[in-house]
Amino acid sequence: MNRKRRFGLYVLAAFAIFYLFTRPAQAAAAVNGAFNGVMQGADRLAVFFTNILA
Repeated sequence: MNRKRRFGLYVLAAFAIFYLFTRPAQAAAAVNGAFNGVMQGADRLAVFFTNILA
């Protein structure tokens, strides 16, 4: 991994930790929203493949 990418990852991780400690309720809502989006996408894929195979 090159230096710029590693530095970017460190900055991103530092921002995430800062956000988690300064605004925990908003951080939890963001994680919950992302998780719900992933689950909704998985549900839609399941419906798609179910309709193809039916």
